[in-house]
Amino acid sequence: MLRREKRTLNLGILAHVDAGKTTLTERLLYAAGVIDEPGSVDKGTTQTDSLALERRRGITIKSAVVSFAIDDVTVNLIDTPGHPDFIAEVERVLSVLDGAVLVLSAVEGVQPQTRLLMRALQRLSTPTLLFVNKIDRSGSDPERVLHAIAERLTPATVAMSSVTGEGNRAAVAVPYADDDEHFRARLAEVLADNDDALLADYLVDDTRVTPRRLRAALAEQTRQAIVHPVFFGSAITGAGVPPLMAGLAELLPARVDDAEGPITGRVFKIERGPSGEKTAYVRLFSGTLQTRDQLRLGRDGEAKVTAIAVFDGAAAVQQASAAAGDIAKVWGLRDARIGDAIGELDGAAAEQQFPPPTLESVVAPLDADDGHRLRLALVQLAEQDPLIDVRQNGASQELSVSLYGEVQKEVLQATLADDYGLEVAFLETTPIYVERPVGVAEAVEVLHAESNPFNATIGLRVAPAPAGTGVEFRFDIDSRTGPLYVYKRVENFADAMRQYVLDSLSAGLYGWNVTDCVVTLTECAYSIPDGPPSRRGPPSTAADFRKLTPLVLRQALVRAGTVVCEPIVAVSAEFPPESIGAVLSALARLGAAVETPSLRGELATIEAVLPASRADDLQRQLPGLTGGEGTLESRFAGYEPVAGKPPKRRRATANALDAEEA
Repeated sequence: MLRREKRTLNLGILAHVDAGKTTLTERLLYAAGVIDEPGSVDKGTTQTDSLALERRRGITIKSAVVSFAIDDVTVNLIDTPGHPDFIAEVERVLSVLDGAVLVLSAVEGVQPQTRLLMRALQRLSTPTLLFVNKIDRSGSDPERVLHAIAERLTPATVAMSSVTGEGNRAAVAVPYADDDEHFRARLAEVLADNDDALLADYLVDDTRVTPRRLRAALAEQTRQAIVHPVFFGSAITGAGVPPLMAGLAELLPARVDDAEGPITGRVFKIERGPSGEKTAYVRLFSGTLQTRDQLRLGRDGEAKVTAIAVFDGAAAVQQASAAAGDIAKVWGLRDARIGDAIGELDGAAAEQQFPPPTLESVVAPLDADDGHRLRLALVQLAEQDPLIDVRQNGASQELSVSLYGEVQKEVLQATLADDYGLEVAFLETTPIYVERPVGVAEAVEVLHAESNPFNATIGLRVAPAPAGTGVEFRFDIDSRTGPLYVYKRVENFADAMRQYVLDSLSAGLYGWNVTDCVVTLTECAYSIPDGPPSRRGPPSTAADFRKLTPLVLRQALVRAGTVVCEPIVAVSAEFPPESIGAVLSALARLGAAVETPSLRGELATIEAVLPASRADDLQRQLPGLTGGEGTLESRFAGYEPVAGKPPKRRRATANALDAEEA
């Protein structure tokens, strides 16, 4: 097989909602010659907002892929949602990117979602260019936005152009010449912070620091994600787009991947076609994938590739193979899940960059006979968005989903109607709480004991762990006491027990997910027909260990105790100083913990922490409290114990962890 040499850049376009990222995608496709004219979000004619629901609402709901060429670089561009209710869709894209463009509005500047996205890109060290859009809009102020970027996102920025005529249709962005003294000085200043040799040469004799050397250093530091060039323009008029395109090829890390190596990749999106067929979107990191290949998806079991499509322009074109660097649509992977690694991929478990959903709601069919159809539809939608976490109450058969916000709920309702012909109603949206163990406790159920209905011995110890660490499972037994005739290997048994524990912790003493704890397997035994009297009996099965685990874990949790915690957010409000009293009173009514107000220029700033369930109330009240001049930013800040009586949730499954069901 001949080596397939190509340079590929897998690029994400990210932004706060309405900053113009989908319009920018259209303009890039037009400038690259892929489409004859840019589509319009308002008219529903864009290439990436292909869902009817996206076109009706004028927002991006699902990530979409298009491809175009810049010189010898193939750019696979992923347009992502901007609305915070669909942040999970952005999450899944981050793990497959080589670089990103973060779009800001020259009018609104740095917005709450902008900061959230930038923090995630910085945590992942994703090379990122900034594009300040809408310089043609009334109220645009490029200098103010550049200052806000340095103050609220990162000071390691370099403006790559100047803007003239801002605020009207004739606005233009003029790239700085390499020999422009102002540009050269700013570039040297920023780059020298990370390059001692460049700093020394610049201080001794600035002629040693040639424009070519500065451009090379800029490209290197941008690819290392330590400097972020800022481009200005208008996606509507096309102003500033050619310099941005040149910057994509010059400054971001286009790769030559190994098409002859072992097949590795990651599934980052799942779709269902009109006839229900399942399609996996796969970023290939190495190797060449062909139809009829057998793939292992990071777990036991294989699947056969039945068809492949690779993106070419605005369409996905069927072909016999896809190579390293490609984003491919793959059919036949019936058990594929979002996040699955293909092959031996370093860092197979992608770290979560954004907070989990903090709301939930019961969804019910308007026609009682549609219950089964609704469950199947929600299961399919959960393939595409696992964080909706569909749950069914064992007693009432109610179906619940997790949510980020009301817009997501409305979109889910419309999707069920449009795609599945199901009319549904959502009950009241309520917070999702969690439980944390209070103390350390152990419990054991011994084989053949009267209290133990299963053919197994299990001992478990539960202990609190630091907030935000999740669940850690420890395997602290003699491997000879485990039923290896069932699980074959010690590692398999340990993995199985870990999963049994995680499943059992999905509903704690009050019905909420138990987290931030360490669970240790301390004792284990099994029965066999020819064993000693203490172990003699019918052979233990996997079902014995799976069913006994929640019983033992419940006993340990009852002894340790749990505390119910609610999601909280940290907010920062800015408003005229004369509104301080009104805002402080509102925060007190909402149960917020407030820091001392501070003055910044002509605005007052208040930092506070309050329950996430009350943040929307504050957002609604703020305009009236501040004469319409207040702004609010919020970020997820973890969980804190609830005050008063702990709320309970009816459990989706009977796993014996509810104290009232003991």
